[in-house]
Amino acid sequence: MTRRNWAFDVALALVVGVLGQLEAWTALGATHRQGPLWVQSLLYAVTAALLVGRRWRPLAVLAAMVLVSVLEFAAVGSPEGNAVALAPVIVTYTAAHELPWRRSWAALALALVVVAAWAVLDPMSSSGPERMIAMVWFTPTLIAWLLGALVRATRLNVEQRRVNAAQRATQAVAEERTRIARELHDAVGHSVSVMTVQASAVRRRLEPSQVVEREALESVEAVGRQALVEMRRMVSVLREEGESAGLQPPPGLSQVERLAAQVRAAGLPVRVLVTGDPAGLPPGLDLTAYRVVQEGLTNALRHATNAHEAEVSIDRRQDRLELAVRDDGEAPPTRLSDVSSGTGLHGLRERVAVYGGSLEARARAGRGFELVASLPVEQA
Repeated sequence: MTRRNWAFDVALALVVGVLGQLEAWTALGATHRQGPLWVQSLLYAVTAALLVGRRWRPLAVLAAMVLVSVLEFAAVGSPEGNAVALAPVIVTYTAAHELPWRRSWAALALALVVVAAWAVLDPMSSSGPERMIAMVWFTPTLIAWLLGALVRATRLNVEQRRVNAAQRATQAVAEERTRIARELHDAVGHSVSVMTVQASAVRRRLEPSQVVEREALESVEAVGRQALVEMRRMVSVLREEGESAGLQPPPGLSQVERLAAQVRAAGLPVRVLVTGDPAGLPPGLDLTAYRVVQEGLTNALRHATNAHEAEVSIDRRQDRLELAVRDDGEAPPTRLSDVSSGTGLHGLRERVAVYGGSLEARARAGRGFELVASLPVEQA
C-alpha cells in the first residue's frame, strides 16, 4: 500500500459516503427507503468507511459489510437503491483483482449472501418468485468480480512475460559468455600451437655448440605442449555436445567477404566498404568484429522486408574500429522490438562490452535498420 493508494481509497470512500447520504436523506438514486432514515444513513456511512481498507484486507472488509448489511436488513427491512450495492460491488472487484483465484471465490460467495439477504428481507418483494427475480441484481456484482479477475490475470500475464524476457536475456548473456570463453580458448590455443611449432623449428636449426639456447627452446616447447594439453581439456569442457574439439583459428574480418557471399546466395545483395587496414587486430577483437557483422547480416536477412541491399561498413582508425551493418528494408511494427530484445543482440552486447566497446541496434531515418558498433583498439 502506497500513500497514493491510501489517498485514492479515502477519496473513494468519501465519494461513496456522500452518494449514500444523499440517497438516504433525499432519496437520490433510491426507489424505496425502508425504516428510519438515520438507520439507512448509518449503514451507508459504515460501508463507505470500510472501503478505506479494501486493498489491505478485502475479504475482511467484505465480511464486515455483509454483517452490518444483513443486520440492517433484518432490523428494518431492505431499502432499494444504488447505495445498497455500491460499496460491496467495489470490494468484490478489489478482492478478485488482489487475491489469488481460489480466495477470490470467497468474496463472490460473501457478495451473494448480501444480495440474497437483501432479496429475502425486502418488504417490497412479498412472494418467492419476486424474490427470485430480485436476485437478478446480483449481476452487477458478478460482472465486477469477473472484471477484477480479468484485470488480475492480464497483469500477471504481463509480469510473467517480463520475467520470461529477463530470464531469456540472462540466459543469452550466460551462453554468450561461455561461447566467448570457448572461442578465446580456441584463439589462444591456436597461438600457443604456432609458438610451439616455431620454437621447435628454431631449435632444430641451432648449432651443436648452442647448448643453452637449445635447453631454453626445449623448455618453451615442453611448456607449450603442456599448455596445449590443458587448453584442450578446458575447451572440451566448454564445448557443446557434438561440437568439434579441434583448435582451429577463429574467424575474423578477413572472412567478411565470404560471409557476404553467403548472404548474397541467400537472396540479399551485400556491399562491403572497408576504410583503413583491419589486418593485424588482436584475435579476440577480430573475432568480436566478425560476430558483429555476422549478427547484423543475419538480422537483415531474417527481418528486413522488401530490402534491396545491405551494406557492411568497416572503418579501421588509429585507436578505434567502427562497424556498421545497414539495410533498406521496410520497418514493420514488430521489427524494432525484435531487434531491441533479440537474444542474439543481448549476447553480442556482452561480447562487445568485454572489449570496452558499444553496440546500438536502431531504425534508420526513413527506411531500414542498422547495427552499429565501436570497438577500441589498444596500441602495441
